[in-house]
Amino acid sequence: MNANHIRVDSRKSPLGAHASTTSRVGASLAFDDTWHLTAHKWLVDEAYLLDAQDYTSWLKVLTEDIHYFMPVKVTTALGSGYDTAPGMAHFDENMYSLRQRVARFATEHAWTEDPPSRLRHFVTNVRTFTTDRDDELIVESAVLLFRSRGDVAESALVSAGREDLLRQCDGEWKLARRLIDADESVIRMQNLAIFL
Repeated sequence: MNANHIRVDSRKSPLGAHASTTSRVGASLAFDDTWHLTAHKWLVDEAYLLDAQDYTSWLKVLTEDIHYFMPVKVTTALGSGYDTAPGMAHFDENMYSLRQRVARFATEHAWTEDPPSRLRHFVTNVRTFTTDRDDELIVESAVLLFRSRGDVAESALVSAGREDLLRQCDGEWKLARRLIDADESVIRMQNLAIFL
């Protein structure tokens, strides 16, 4: 996140009031650090689940107190004090709402994904940070999502930065918080019936 980026506090969201407030400590870990390699592998494995649209398995790698948040980006002058629209989000989800979205995909009402999209998540620029807890890591990454539907519709791209909180639960790393920082003010996609 660049120096002019205004931090978004997910606790200001109705669905994020319960979210963990864990933050990073110190500089990013070395690329050959065991925790960094673990976090990077986790992100790659998650990307495969999202590309395969195996959302039932994806829900299993999320914590019960997950906050999945993608505020609406706005273009403002330096010093304005904000770069996202207060109270507006493309995604503002907790575990209940994420389960409902996934359950809807299995119904005849999920017309935005019938036929399903072809997806490819490219994850790069991964940086891992320790926290003041031994069982949590902060992981920054950049994601580029390629999506196409049908045979004639134009494909679409979404580019974003992500800040994730990974937590170790019973020997497994799970996603406890995701902040998605879109690189465009206008998402050039017909709908966001997918996950980033």
